[in-house]
Amino acid sequence: MFDQLRLAAWHDGIRSRLALPLRVELWNGQRLDFSAGPPRVTVRLPDARALRYLLTPSLDNMGKAYVEGAIEVSGRARDMLDVVGALAASSVPRQRLLRGWRRSHTRSLDAAAVRYHYDVSNDFYQAWLDPAMVYSCAYFEQGSESLAEAQIGKIDHILRKINLQPGHTLLDIGCGWGALAMRAAARHGARCVGITLSPNQAALARERVARAGLQDRVEIRLEDYRDVRGQFDRITSVGMFEHVGLRQLPAYFARMRALLADDGLAMNHGITTTSVEGKAAPYGAGEFIGRYVFPHGELAHVGTVLRAMQEGGLEALDVENLRRHYARTCAAWTDNFEARAAHIQTLTDARRFRIWHVYLAGCTYAFSNDWISLYQVVCRKAGRSPDAMPWSRRYMYP
Repeated sequence: MFDQLRLAAWHDGIRSRLALPLRVELWNGQRLDFSAGPPRVTVRLPDARALRYLLTPSLDNMGKAYVEGAIEVSGRARDMLDVVGALAASSVPRQRLLRGWRRSHTRSLDAAAVRYHYDVSNDFYQAWLDPAMVYSCAYFEQGSESLAEAQIGKIDHILRKINLQPGHTLLDIGCGWGALAMRAAARHGARCVGITLSPNQAALARERVARAGLQDRVEIRLEDYRDVRGQFDRITSVGMFEHVGLRQLPAYFARMRALLADDGLAMNHGITTTSVEGKAAPYGAGEFIGRYVFPHGELAHVGTVLRAMQEGGLEALDVENLRRHYARTCAAWTDNFEARAAHIQTLTDARRFRIWHVYLAGCTYAFSNDWISLYQVVCRKAGRSPDAMPWSRRYMYP
């Protein structure tokens, strides 16, 4: 009875300040609407115990309840995130933002974290990614491209930025399913090595390389970046350094420097936090991601990235913010995921389905609201002046 009285008071208080397209259905048949219009999101509470999630509606709390089946939610994921975000902002305006954890990053822990995220199954990712299976921020040069066009555009944008030439050797750290390495070899005549810690990715990437007839120019390895030997004219790292760890960033960039030829160029493409104090995303979003999606993942501020690069012996030459592009990318992934939900539910268990449903929409929300961002940074060995680097950025836009 006490919780229901709290719920009634909370409902009246929220509705007096906000008009949300939300309906809450209680276990006893009672309905609570938060606006006069039709609801776009319906939350069903199967018993009184579920009230605790609704009365403290952080993104982490509500996300956990949804994933674990403690509540039922219907509606589009982006509407769900809009509603929960508004509730969290209204209900806990003074909520303390938690500082991100400093986690250890051994080879075995990093490999296990990568397998957890990427080895759901290749079919699972194929169901909602573009045909090239590029699982990172796309590049919408004109703003009107399809996801598939924008993903190829992103790869070409990167390869232009590093001024890749025929005969160059290229190392792709965190190569995914091989799309960048394959395009670098096929279109630019480069000799490429792609490394990943995901057995599923490595197996399919090798199949794709073979089908494309690129075995003589592309090698896919199941290998940690710390174990790679040799030197390369060009190095790319796309959507991987988020797994490295904040404390390990200088050593990561130092390893990149050691693998880079003296006149070489490298590109780091990765997600950053926009908090200058390194705090987690607001309202529990960071905690949800750490618990369910990216165990051991850590986001650095772009200032931390540039400093770590310099500490690792690399000089940043070009920095580009693609936050808007990642918001659109995640929105496209979310639309694909929801459009193919029935098929995707046959590829994984219900809990994992709900995790990714919330995660993809949550990333759209976070990028759209400037909680997190995406930077591409082109760099070279500090103190070097490679002939390969043009004087202006014009060469990036032929």
